[in-house]
Amino acid sequence: MSEVSDLGVLLQIEARALQAQTLAALRFTIVNETHALTPYRQAALFEADGEQLRLSAASGLVSVASESPFAVWLGQFARRFPRDGAVHRLDLADAASEDADSWAEWLPEHLLLVPLSGPQGQALGVVLYAREQPWDEASVELAQRLYSTYGYCFAALSQTSRPAWSHVRQWFKGRNRWLALGALALGMLIPVRLSVLAPAEVIALNAVAVAAPQDGVVGSFAVAPNARVKAGDLLFSLDDSALSNRRQVALKGLEIAQADAHIAQQRSFDDTKSKADVAVALGRVREKEAELAAVDSQAQRVEVRADRDGVAIFADANDWLGRPVQTGERVMQLARPEDGGILVWLAVSDAIQLETDAPVRLFLHTEPLSPRAGRLIEASYQASLSPDGVASYRLRAGFEPGTELPRIGLRGTARISGDWVLLGYYLFRRPIASVREWTGL
Repeated sequence: MSEVSDLGVLLQIEARALQAQTLAALRFTIVNETHALTPYRQAALFEADGEQLRLSAASGLVSVASESPFAVWLGQFARRFPRDGAVHRLDLADAASEDADSWAEWLPEHLLLVPLSGPQGQALGVVLYAREQPWDEASVELAQRLYSTYGYCFAALSQTSRPAWSHVRQWFKGRNRWLALGALALGMLIPVRLSVLAPAEVIALNAVAVAAPQDGVVGSFAVAPNARVKAGDLLFSLDDSALSNRRQVALKGLEIAQADAHIAQQRSFDDTKSKADVAVALGRVREKEAELAAVDSQAQRVEVRADRDGVAIFADANDWLGRPVQTGERVMQLARPEDGGILVWLAVSDAIQLETDAPVRLFLHTEPLSPRAGRLIEASYQASLSPDGVASYRLRAGFEPGTELPRIGLRGTARISGDWVLLGYYLFRRPIASVREWTGL
């Protein structure tokens, strides 16, 4: 009946092990519930961590305090466990001199070491059972039978609970670590081209500014933004109401001056003293004629026309209507589509050494998968504020011959390539610059 009873307990414990959902639950079963099959006073589970054994569970404890004296001594004691994959029975009488005193203090006299192995024979750990009575053959055979199930369950749960990076971490143990570090060091010597990213915009490289010809107020626009125009087409007009009023005043003033001159000439025939008034009156007439001519000249400059074919580039007509402008203030630009180029605002913090004709690739927001190639034409020597309010260098680049020219005004990101450098410098350039900024080294 004893064998039948032991078999029932064995099957019950195996069922509990197979039902365990986590490694923590399986550890609890190994160190606590095995007591029903082979009684013991203490149990401790050591899991394989590379070449070392790490204490992960103990009977009667929810968690193991790795800093406790008992755990520290067990960790040292486990370094001297046999690692041949067989079950071992150890007695206090046979203990080494460095272990005898602590063994007598912390553990009973008789120990049983049962290896925990996976289905392919891989070493997963060792379990220590301690009690006052010697371990008989029956108890050892039951433990071996039970641990075939424990090893299978432990290996399965270890695979499901182990994070993906743990396989990489395991590979980096020992000799592979130095091989990987050597390969990494050699990789840092690979030459790469230094490059930076910066906001960019498609512009016309040879655009002509269309400015206000005189002080006034913008009255109307004859073209829409980005519309094609021909030479002589009307672009915009200034409000002429003030000039019209000034012309009427100047015209009336001229008529009055002419009438006064006529009266002075009539009087000069009868009174020789009035001849001097004739010259004054005629001078006033010429003055009024000059004022009228000046007003007429300004009236002719109210309409602004294109002096060449191109595309009218400006933001929105409503931003200009009714707005006062001064002589020479730019209202729009005239550009030829074939003169398209790239304007790049390179932040001072990202600046690298750039030479003329450096490669530039433009990734438009509208076509991120179709970059355009170009070459650097010029770079400003002095930084200025970009439209985003960042201190930046102004770079201009032209498209490579044969490149499909995008519409002027489109925005994106440009990658500007500089000199060839080592990969290590490419990766750590900015951290090095930050360290130098803070330390001055």
